[in-house]
Amino acid sequence: MKEVKIRDEFIKLGQAMKLSGAAESGTDAKERILNGEIRVNGEVCLMRGKKLYPGDVFTAEGEEYRVIS
Repeated sequence: MKEVKIRDEFIKLGQAMKLSGAAESGTDAKERILNGEIRVNGEVCLMRGKKLYPGDVFTAEGEEYRVIS
């Protein structure tokens, strides 16, 4: 599991994907989220503006990423 370190209280899913390298661009992140390819805490998430807090986990292409502060 890879870690995504944030400085603020939360990070939006699309931003977290870009920061972690799970998406090449905001457009790439948006398309993958809207296509139902991304899971947040085990459930499919269709909201790219979904707020992720430390401890949340998102999955992209079988790789898991944990948000940490």
